Amino acid sequence: MDPTTKRVAIVGAGVSGLAACKHALAKGFRPVVFEADEGLGGVWRHTLASTRLQTPAPSYRFSDFPWPPGVSTEVFPRHDQVVEYLAAYARRFGVLECVRFGSKVLRAEYAGAPEEQVAAWERWAGNGEAFGDGTGEWLLTVQHRGSEATQIYRFDFLILCLGMFSGVANTPTFPPNRGPEVFRGQVLHSMDYSRMAAAAAELIRGKRVAVVGSGKSAYDTVAECADANGARFPCTMVCRSPGWMVNGGFVWGVSIGRLFMSRLAELMVPHKPGEGLALTTLAMLLSPLRWLISKLTEAYFKAHIPMRKHGMVPDWSFAWTVSTCRLGVLPDRFYDRVAEGSVVIKRARSVGFCADGLVLGEDDARERVEADVVVLATGFRGADKLRGIFASPRFREMVAGGPDNPAPLYRQCVHPRIPQMAVIGYSDNPSSIYVYEMMAKWVAHLLDGAFRLPGVARMERSVAEWGEYVKRHGVVDGEGPCISAANTWYNDELCRDMGYNPRRKKGILAEWLQPYGPADYAGIR
Repeated sequence: MDPTTKRVAIVGAGVSGLAACKHALAKGFRPVVFEADEGLGGVWRHTLASTRLQTPAPSYRFSDFPWPPGVSTEVFPRHDQVVEYLAAYARRFGVLECVRFGSKVLRAEYAGAPEEQVAAWERWAGNGEAFGDGTGEWLLTVQHRGSEATQIYRFDFLILCLGMFSGVANTPTFPPNRGPEVFRGQVLHSMDYSRMAAAAAELIRGKRVAVVGSGKSAYDTVAECADANGARFPCTMVCRSPGWMVNGGFVWGVSIGRLFMSRLAELMVPHKPGEGLALTTLAMLLSPLRWLISKLTEAYFKAHIPMRKHGMVPDWSFAWTVSTCRLGVLPDRFYDRVAEGSVVIKRARSVGFCADGLVLGEDDARERVEADVVVLATGFRGADKLRGIFASPRFREMVAGGPDNPAPLYRQCVHPRIPQMAVIGYSDNPSSIYVYEMMAKWVAHLLDGAFRLPGVARMERSVAEWGEYVKRHGVVDGEGPCISAANTWYNDELCRDMGYNPRRKKGILAEWLQPYGPADYAGIR
C-alpha cells in the first residue's frame, strides 16, 4: 500500500489531533487536519489566565519531545506555556503544514456499503483493515471562516479528536420558576467565561459573583474573581459535593503516581478487562491494602489543607477520585482567600435562581445568595459533541454509548461497527497527553497495516469488558470513561497489538513500583 494515495482526515488540532497527525505523517500519510478555531491547542487556547496543568510536567508531555529547559523545572506549568509547547511540537514535526484553521466540520457521512450490510459484517470495515476493501469513504461537510457556504471533502479514513472538555456545555436543569430566566443579572457557563479573555475581567470587576460547581474550572474561576474583587465583593462558591483538590503531588514524601498508578497499585484494582479469575482473586485479597493507602492519603491532605475547617471534606474516597479522573490541584492560596473573606463557600444539594441571585436548598430554610453574575462551572457533554458530528442516526446512537455501556470503543479508539474511523481523546486520564499519544501510535500502526483488527464479536466482548470496568471504577454521572486506575493495563494491550513488549522498564522493582510515563514509550514508533 502506498500511504500517499490514502486520504486521511483529522478533526481537531488539540493535543490528540496533533499527536494523530504527527504519527500519521511518520507512517508516510499526508493527513488533513480541520480545526474550527484560529489556532491549535484545543481547550488550552481558551482557559483562565490562572489555569495550570493538573499533572506534573514530567508526566504531561509527548514521549519524543521534552519540555524546554525553562519550563521543565516547573511542576505545574501555566496554560500559555502548554500552548507554546504544543505549538513547538507541531512546528518540529511538520504538523502545522497539515492544519486548516478556521475550518469547522459540520457533518461526517459514511458513503460505502449500506448501514444494514455494515451492521452484518463479521470483521470491522469488512476485512479488519483500516481502509476496508477501498470502496468506502467519509464525506465531510466543512464550513471555512469568512463564508456561510460549505464544501464537501472525501476521505478514506476519519480520525475524530474532538476532546471532552469544550464545545457542548453541561447546563443543569432547574425547577419551574427557578431557572436563569427569573434572574435579573447575567448567567453564563464557565466555557463561555473562559473564552472572554480580557473581557472577563471587566465582567466581574466590582460585581457580586457566584460560581456553581466544585471541579477544577469552578476553583479557577472563583480564584480569579477573588483576585479581581477581594473581600469587598467576595466570590461565592456553591457546591453540592466537593472533590479532592490537593496542593501537591506527594504524600508523606511519596508521589501520588507511585501510590495509585504503578503496576503494583494497579494489581490491587479488581475486575480489569480480561484479567482472569486468578488476578481478580489476588486483587480482591489486596484490596484492603489499597483502602489503607487511600485512607492514609486522605489523612495527609486533611492535615495539610484546611478543608475540614471550611466544610470541604469530600464524600468520596481518594482512591475512587483517582479512578474517576476527578483529582485536581488547588489554585495558589485558595484557602488563604477563603480565610481573608475574598471567597465564601456554600454547600447545597440543590440550587435555583431568584431575581437577585441564587436560592439554595429546597425546604423552608432556603438560603439566598445575592449575585450580579452567576457562572455555571458544571462541566461539559463530550458525548453530545462526539455524537453531533455524524449524519447517520445509527452511528450517533452507537458511538458514545450510554449508562449501560459508557466506553463502547475497542481499545478506546474504534467502534466495532463504524468502519474506517477512529476516535482519539474520548477516554479521560490524568496524564492525557502521552495516553493520547499512545492511542495515536496505535491508530497509525492500524493505518499502516501493522496489524489487523479481530472479528467484530471479539471486539465487542472486549468493549463489554471495558464497559463493565468503567462502570465499576471510572465513570461519574454519565461523563466519559476514565481509565486512570488501569492505564498501564490498557497501554499493555496497545503495545501487544503493535508488536512491542509491554514490559518496558529496567529491573523488576522499577517495573512494579514506578509509574509508567512518556519516556517508557519513546521507543514505540
